[in-house]
Amino acid sequence: MSLSLEVVNAFSLKDHANLCERWRQDRIVDDPSILGLGDVDLVTVEKVQPSAGRLDLLLQDEQLNRRYEVELMLGATDPSHIIRTIEYWDIERRRYPAYEHVAVIVAEDITTRFLNVMSLFSGSIPLVAIQVAALQIEDRVILHFVKVLNQTELRTDDAYEGNTEGSESDRSTWEDKVGGDIMSVCDAIVTVGNEVASSPLQLKYKKHRVSVAVAGSFFNVCVLRPKQQFVNLVAGVSDREEAT
Repeated sequence: MSLSLEVVNAFSLKDHANLCERWRQDRIVDDPSILGLGDVDLVTVEKVQPSAGRLDLLLQDEQLNRRYEVELMLGATDPSHIIRTIEYWDIERRRYPAYEHVAVIVAEDITTRFLNVMSLFSGSIPLVAIQVAALQIEDRVILHFVKVLNQTELRTDDAYEGNTEGSESDRSTWEDKVGGDIMSVCDAIVTVGNEVASSPLQLKYKKHRVSVAVAGSFFNVCVLRPKQQFVNLVAGVSDREEAT
């Protein structure tokens, strides 16, 4: 019996004569999950940005209500692509604030210099950096994606979020601010919570937030930030994936 061992050769897409950046983009479009960002769907390709070029890929995770602004490049990361990635992320989050937004850069070489620069933005910009390797196995080409930076959760002020004091408010003030329909969404959240809660839950009204709290207690189950078109729910969990 003879054994045949396949030879694996790594190569640079930037230096390849035929496999250009568009080829790699098409592979991601065919199956966005290969980036390792979870259960994401393609929203659009080459999205035109006002006075800022084109966003390579816009992906969305429906379950997490999160959008990924993805910038693709060949070779090693460089300052222009870093700036472009952050710029596209900023434009999209301002235009569509109802989603959580994450900037994503995909390159063949995520340099140490790039990681050092991004450490300056730690806690301010949700960013994912993905390094891709192209592997030749006989007549096949395999793309291997690895996250080298996964900074998707920004820091919050724990002292503020957990503060049960502060300026008091009332229901009518919030209805004047965001409308009765949005406040009914807050009521619905409490209704759902009371289906499983061991102690009754109720809304507590503060100047800058509405808390879902245990009745007669200072304990907040979660914090609601009602807006005129949606409600932002903030909750602390020990295991995000399990909670989702």
